[in-house]
Amino acid sequence: MDGPRNDPAASDRWYDGDAGPLVRPYAMTGGRTKPGPHGVRFDLIALVVVEPGAVDAAADSLLGPEHRALLGLCRAQTQSVAELAADADLPVGVVRVLLGDLLEAGHVRVRGPVPPARLPDERILREVIEGLRAL
Repeated sequence: MDGPRNDPAASDRWYDGDAGPLVRPYAMTGGRTKPGPHGVRFDLIALVVVEPGAVDAAADSLLGPEHRALLGLCRAQTQSVAELAADADLPVGVVRVLLGDLLEAGHVRVRGPVPPARLPDERILREVIEGLRAL
């Protein structure tokens, strides 16, 4: 039985000792692909803030390591969903599902991006820049 399973050279192609243990994204999310039962969709530029005092030692111990990593990143400063994915080195889809868990448990608050209608008019911004240059 010298198939790919028993061939050490074939198994070396699929494993890199420097990469460390490999955990599939579905294992981190429990097989879920959507955040929470409500199907909340997190925009990439939505800002995530840790709720003050929301996470105590008992609740923190019930969270998975990826949940704790995201909370740790958000405790330092408010971050966007895209920044969290990059800093945690996790796929955005996984981060969205994990944030859904944290949001549902009341550990984080998510502020959506500012709608374009609420952004200042370009004319006003140009006037401000011209005013600053005049100083």
